[in-house]
Amino acid sequence: MTAALTTPQPVVTPPPSEPGGSGKRRRPHDEPPRWQICLPLGVYLVFTLVPFYWMLLFALREPGSDSLVPWPITGEHFAKVWNERGFDTYFVNSMYVGIASMLMTLLVALSGGYALARFKFRMRMPFMLALLCSQFIPGALMLVPLFEIFRELTLLNSLWSVIIAETVFQLPLSMILISGFIRNVPPSLEEQAWVDGCSRFRAFLAVVLPLLRPGLVAVGSFAFVHSWNHFLFALMFLNSQDKQTIPVGLNTLLGSDSVDLGALAAGGVVAAVPVVIVFAFIQRWLITGFSAGAVKG
Repeated sequence: MTAALTTPQPVVTPPPSEPGGSGKRRRPHDEPPRWQICLPLGVYLVFTLVPFYWMLLFALREPGSDSLVPWPITGEHFAKVWNERGFDTYFVNSMYVGIASMLMTLLVALSGGYALARFKFRMRMPFMLALLCSQFIPGALMLVPLFEIFRELTLLNSLWSVIIAETVFQLPLSMILISGFIRNVPPSLEEQAWVDGCSRFRAFLAVVLPLLRPGLVAVGSFAFVHSWNHFLFALMFLNSQDKQTIPVGLNTLLGSDSVDLGALAAGGVVAAVPVVIVFAFIQRWLITGFSAGAVKG
């Protein structure tokens, strides 16, 4: 036995390199050249970044300047839209609408998605089909019924009318996505918590909810961005200027005779910065969440 343990293993020598070769690893035949990958990505990057640069150019350069470089940099346009055009109020209203609709969407979608993922009932598949079909209905078709409902509830010219409308229209897709995330959590984990004495709700909070964090970040971020950028509901349901959101505020900068491009670009930067910050901080969770939700459906 000792001899068997001390027997030296045969040395595997690498195959000799081809004559005249440089010793570098050869590219497989099915791998495309690097330029075929970098060139389309570079073109796409240019088409993506040029509009942002153009917006920053008009927002940062001095009024009346036609330079292609924003120098000297000025904050006059930002001060104008923030102090004179009421964008400080628009920003707070948009943030309130975005956060409230995101929380309400996640709360209702969690309960509905859990029911779709864990319970088997007769009308489950037709219900999911109805949720999918509801995504084909444009929001403009529902403006008149929603307007009448909110008028009866005395919610017109209230931010809650926009929050409720945004939540209702984001719920179907959010519920389907979260149900896919919950299906990826093994039911045996909940069953072990039940054996230990947890109720279904406590087991959900202690076992399932922590595992849904990437999915919740993905769904919540898109709910926030959709509410932040939506224009139609805020335009129809809000009348007072102190209740308007940023998309409606940008529309007020478009005059019938002339357009202040500097102020409009500065308002666009104010509207884009929160969205860019959100996606910059949650991109890791976002990719993880969508890859996890795409495994099972």
